[in-house]
Amino acid sequence: MTVSNSIIQRALGSGNPVIHGDRAIFIWEGDSAPHLIGDFNHWDDKPKRFKRVSPRLIPDSAQPIWYAALPFPRDAYVEYAFHDPVTQKNFLDPLNKKSVPNGMGGRNNFFYMPETMPSPFPMRRADVTPGALAGHRVDTKWLREDYEREIFFYRPPVKEPVPLLVVYDGQDYLNRGKLAVIVDNLIAEGRIQPIAMAFLPSGGRWRDVEYACSDGTLLWLDENVLPLAKEKLNLLDIQKHPGAYGVLGASLGGTMAMYTGLRMPDVFGRALSQAGAFSIASRDFAVVDLARHGQAREVQIWMDVGQLDFLLEDNRRMHALLQEKGYDVTCREFSAGHNYTAWRNDVWRGLETMFPAKP
Repeated sequence: MTVSNSIIQRALGSGNPVIHGDRAIFIWEGDSAPHLIGDFNHWDDKPKRFKRVSPRLIPDSAQPIWYAALPFPRDAYVEYAFHDPVTQKNFLDPLNKKSVPNGMGGRNNFFYMPETMPSPFPMRRADVTPGALAGHRVDTKWLREDYEREIFFYRPPVKEPVPLLVVYDGQDYLNRGKLAVIVDNLIAEGRIQPIAMAFLPSGGRWRDVEYACSDGTLLWLDENVLPLAKEKLNLLDIQKHPGAYGVLGASLGGTMAMYTGLRMPDVFGRALSQAGAFSIASRDFAVVDLARHGQAREVQIWMDVGQLDFLLEDNRRMHALLQEKGYDVTCREFSAGHNYTAWRNDVWRGLETMFPAKP
């Protein structure tokens, strides 16, 4: 497509990108142009190059103008950045003031296409009674010796015993995912039954070891976390309500959530995996073998994944296997990539499915 002078002026005046139909158009001023990378090319696969605008379209411009145009679904959420091909470094779009932490110490620009918007549930409301959050130091036996880790328990604003949701990468779900606020609002609106939560932080640079289908993580959960949760929270008796608890995670944490459900179905009968990873370098994780052998078919499984996510096909393959083996599995695809904003916007759907409000 060609770009018009009116689109250029809109970008220079109101910011990038300009949405024109199903296309997002980005403008750059300068003698040379950066590359465009983001969810749409998985951040490193074939960066989008800018094209120079004909000087006849911009006779009054003091410097060259460049543009790049990409098609997106009308309901997409997209993160992106500019990439300097000389320094090989990413930087923010100077014509877009909207940015979000990328989880790796930097920030990405973002935008929403016109037929979607942020979920309302992460917004704290004055008329909603919040649950109580409390931190506790827990020994990391089975993970690391002579070391402690802080976990957070969420107690809903109710008196009756409730099921527990264990959350991997708990610090990210608390801070970036706003999960405690989401659950506050869902309970207040009667969209889910009240639940308690245990937010478990990852092990930092040991995260891959702990979440790659690790029985050490399960032992830590079973011997250290669950007894403390039973002591500090008013939980359903899991002996009387087997499988009543749930477990949630994203990316490799989603892998670990599903593995937890299939290995401990007597406790965790509800597994929520957001953009889980099920194979690396053509080798399947152990959770795939468990599913292939029909382990714990009674576990209810929720999967969601973005259609711009590099793990989309991996999730489709796992979903097909679970269906073939007779699991109660739901897989939802949405128009976004691999990031916490996408998971934050969609997680309420999984919670409604797994913890429906009681009549």
